[in-house]
Amino acid sequence: MTTPADRVGEAPRIPEAVHRRRWAILGVLMLSLLIVVLDNSILNVAVKTISTPAPTGLGATQSQLEWAINAYTLVFAGLLFSAGLLGDRLGRKKILLGGLVVFGLGSALAAESGTPAQLIAFRAVMGLGAAFVMPATLAVLMNVFEREEQPKAIGIWAGGVGLAIAIGPITGGVLLDHFWWGSVFLINVPIVLIALVLMVWLVPDSRDPRPGRIDPVGVVLSVVGLVLLVYGIIKGGELADFTDAKVLSTIGAGIAVLIAFVVFEKRSDHPSLDVTYFRNKVFSAAMAAIALVFFALMGVTFFAVFYTQSVRGYTPLQTGLLMLPLAVAQLIFAPRARLVVDRFGNRATTTAGMLIIAAMLAAFATLDAKTPIWLLEVIFFLMGTGMAHIMTPTSVVIMQALPREKAGSASALSNTFRQVGGALGIAVLGSVLSTAYRNGIEGSLGALPAGLRGTAGESIEATLGIAEKLGPRGAALVTPAHDAFLHAMHVTAVWGAGVALVGAVVVALFLPGRPQARPQDADEKELAAARE
Repeated sequence: MTTPADRVGEAPRIPEAVHRRRWAILGVLMLSLLIVVLDNSILNVAVKTISTPAPTGLGATQSQLEWAINAYTLVFAGLLFSAGLLGDRLGRKKILLGGLVVFGLGSALAAESGTPAQLIAFRAVMGLGAAFVMPATLAVLMNVFEREEQPKAIGIWAGGVGLAIAIGPITGGVLLDHFWWGSVFLINVPIVLIALVLMVWLVPDSRDPRPGRIDPVGVVLSVVGLVLLVYGIIKGGELADFTDAKVLSTIGAGIAVLIAFVVFEKRSDHPSLDVTYFRNKVFSAAMAAIALVFFALMGVTFFAVFYTQSVRGYTPLQTGLLMLPLAVAQLIFAPRARLVVDRFGNRATTTAGMLIIAAMLAAFATLDAKTPIWLLEVIFFLMGTGMAHIMTPTSVVIMQALPREKAGSASALSNTFRQVGGALGIAVLGSVLSTAYRNGIEGSLGALPAGLRGTAGESIEATLGIAEKLGPRGAALVTPAHDAFLHAMHVTAVWGAGVALVGAVVVALFLPGRPQARPQDADEKELAAARE
């Protein structure tokens, strides 16, 4: 019986014309990936501006800001897997081009939003386009590179994520300094146009040569299950109460539908997802590692922006520059992580990366309003280093575990686990942050009118906004708000570190170690035996 890894070799060899331009194709794929990652990293520094009243912003509330982020995540995570399947069947280039067009249209509409509700709706459109872009980029990569070059190509691809994270906040800060808030979305449009032209010219189409019959029931179950699960997670974070009946019922319904999806796929003779792949402990551990590391990172980096801007007083541009070490480290180390894997193996490399992430998240619990800023820079750099040594090895393990013709499904699965893990991190750790902040600030809100106390306790931005409106009378709220936020950040950081430690245990137990060296004459003996 062949394993998924064995079946990779069955894929036809790459045409020489494609092989010669493979690095140019990788550049186009990274440009497409850039806009998807760039958009979220830009938005992180723009949330404070969007929350200010018109004409500077939209006057979005804390809840509306969360939904501006989460509407994108909800649609993105819910459709990733189905998008990957469609790419395998209809052709990855077609799916990629269509996704870019939808993403560009959504970006243009988001830039012209007149209300928070419109922004949320158009962010969902952007999530729809991004869901078709992200898995297709990695799927095309796997089809234009031979197996021995795939780790290097994936490392460069992962480094592109670091580049987007690097230039996103800086670009957002520059745009907000010189233009209106909508420019952070409009910037996507020219990048989309360039990517479309280059893609039509350079990128070859590919698909699964034996896709089998369409599995509409499986597709519907996967979309409904993921949407319900992610929506329930987001709603729990919004309410800061995961015991709420609506939250529990939505999450429970999502889990139930996903279980039904797995059962249906297991019994189907033409499944969208071959669930037997998850019997491979290495494959499953790599998926779990991606979900856990993004759970920890997304939840913690979300509050880092409020720490730098609301507590430390930095501008959006300065905040972007402060986050630069995180991205630079990924850009430097992601393409080279394969060399570390070659020497020490997947297990040691990924476990070390998870432990570094856990240690840096714990380090957030030591920060206060007067911590030397260079310490934050060191933390960000080491976090990026850890990420680089997690994403590259796990991405290689996942993509090489499935046949090349199933590359879209493999990429979509990887990204689905990443997005669901990130959404869970923002919701759960965001709930921890909100609850801890509310508990810490309540004692200082007694002098406010009863109608304002609930609003002021929602977040540090809400407290500081009310303090500013009250003038001199509100000055007494600033220090308690900072103290309450720092305490909440410390509690949340410890939770995130704990999740990263769980990830370290998972990869230490199940990822493969250093490959055993083959005897020098092994290949000659096998060849001789084959001739006999």
